Amino acid sequence: MNISIKAMTAVLLAAGLTTSLAQAQDNTAAPAPKKHVTHRAPKPKPVPAATAAELQELKQEMQTQIDTLKQQLSDRDSQLKQAQDSAAAAQAAAQAAQATANQQQQSLTENASAVSTLQSTVSDLKTNQTNLVTTIQDDQTAVKKAIESPDALHYKGVLITPGGYTAAETVYRSRATGGDIATPFSAIPFDGTNAAHMSEWYSTARQSRVSMMVTGKTDWGTLRGYWEADWLGSGTTSNNNQSNSYVLRQRVIWGQAALNNGLAFTGGQLWSLATEDKTGISNLSGDILTPQTIDPNYNAGFVWTRQYGFRATYSQKKWAIGVSAENPQVLGPGGSITLNSGVAYLWGQPGANGGLYNGAVSDGSTISPSCTTTVNPTTLVATTTCSPIVPSGLTTYAINPAPDFLAKVTFDPGWGHYEIFGISRLFRDRIFNYTSTTTNGVTTNTVNNAYNDTEVGGGLGGSLRVPLFAKHLDVGLKGLWGTGVGRYGNTTIADVTVRPDGSFSPLHAFSALGTLEYHATPRLDIYANYGGDYIYKTLYTTASGKVEGYGLGEAFTGCGTEGLPTSTSFPAANSGCTGQTRDVQEGTIGYWYDFYKGPKGRLRQGIQYSYSERLIWDNLLLTPGNVSPKGIENMVWTSFRYYIP
Repeated sequence: MNISIKAMTAVLLAAGLTTSLAQAQDNTAAPAPKKHVTHRAPKPKPVPAATAAELQELKQEMQTQIDTLKQQLSDRDSQLKQAQDSAAAAQAAAQAAQATANQQQQSLTENASAVSTLQSTVSDLKTNQTNLVTTIQDDQTAVKKAIESPDALHYKGVLITPGGYTAAETVYRSRATGGDIATPFSAIPFDGTNAAHMSEWYSTARQSRVSMMVTGKTDWGTLRGYWEADWLGSGTTSNNNQSNSYVLRQRVIWGQAALNNGLAFTGGQLWSLATEDKTGISNLSGDILTPQTIDPNYNAGFVWTRQYGFRATYSQKKWAIGVSAENPQVLGPGGSITLNSGVAYLWGQPGANGGLYNGAVSDGSTISPSCTTTVNPTTLVATTTCSPIVPSGLTTYAINPAPDFLAKVTFDPGWGHYEIFGISRLFRDRIFNYTSTTTNGVTTNTVNNAYNDTEVGGGLGGSLRVPLFAKHLDVGLKGLWGTGVGRYGNTTIADVTVRPDGSFSPLHAFSALGTLEYHATPRLDIYANYGGDYIYKTLYTTASGKVEGYGLGEAFTGCGTEGLPTSTSFPAANSGCTGQTRDVQEGTIGYWYDFYKGPKGRLRQGIQYSYSERLIWDNLLLTPGNVSPKGIENMVWTSFRYYIP
């Protein structure tokens, strides 16, 4: 670089010197003319030899430097060309390297993704393997459990689930009813009867229960069949003398087709649609909200029946609706019945033994006319008067025109369970208009006209059940009001009375039950119930001016006088302390304690106390200020049960 600078400096100096010499020569040779005068040019002075030599030397040196500079420039151009070629080659190599690097980076990315995928796959395989091992272990446990302690039995594609419990139970009553473990509420003895002065104590295992559920799954739904029975039935030879042999009876037997869309069809012997459910509309006994009483007749005021029914239900998560046609039966006729002269009626009959109904009549009546023969003491002429009668009692079968129809809607909004239901009933009897003629002292009844009369009854009911205090306390309320619905009340008092013209008159009735259930611990439940069944007064006046019907009070004379039992009346009832039941009320308190509840079953014990009152209609017109007698019962039950798991 210094050589170049020096060369350039020398060139510039030489150029400057040459220019100066040239200017000097030009100035000397051509002065500015002043006049057109011709002068003779002077002879140039010779350059000194030393100066020429120096100049020649300087030129040569400068030429040498110029050549050197050219050579250096040429070399520099060559080097620059090489550098450019090298740079181009380097750039091409760099581009190739970058492409290779990019390709390698892509490969690395792909490899990393593949490694990550592989790691994820391996992790999934490990998880799946762990889950598979867990599943296999669970399956092995389930298979072992199914073999050693199955919840259900597998048979030809269906599941068979057995159930039930054994029960060792006792009952004490302050007044004798002869009712065993179940209380006949409408027959609680009044004052003055023999039974009112004697307590009773019974022990039994008859409430033990067996059940079986068969379930089959299909593509469109589920098929179910359910059987449930206990030993609270009584055969013609059943007694407590030695073997205590009581017969198995049907409780609940039904079949069901439940579709996947929530629609279900069920037929058989069911809990009535009027009976309260835990949630939705169910058929299983475990889903029915019966009072927790040991008494199999539950509590006064509880609305229920178990009878044939065919129902259709539609169930969703928070609501359900159902309709049913159920087996009808008339309770009664009740009350004091006096017909107009020449009127008789027929509403039921004993069962035909050949038709598999019970042919006995509980009150000892027959279907033959009741005839009374009297002899005139003066003329000695015998007169026989016959009045047609109709048997009544627990084994009298009503001649029904149609089933009872029921409908119910339930709601489960997330807090509590609510129900509204309705009942429609028909009551029919056949009415006879007849005349009596007496010939030679014998009275003959001749039917002039006979026709059927049908009366309509029904009722409306509802219930609610709500949990309180973090589900430690359940509060329930249920009721039914209507005409001719006494059969659906717990005490089964009466459905109808009879008008003087022989037609039925459905009785107004009301049933209600309140319930408290306290879940003190997972093992201890404490319950309290209070309820009652009430039948309203319904009276009519006969053609002769006599007042009859249901709710006609008696004089209630001699209620404190105990009667003498006879061969046809034992224990003896006090005729002065009888009448039509107005209402039955009962308060109950008790507990259940589970000693064990787990995969091996359930072992529990309970005690129940009840106070019951049976009141009859009084007639203050006959005995002003008199109060009708009460049938009062104090009862205590104990129970020890083992439930099949």
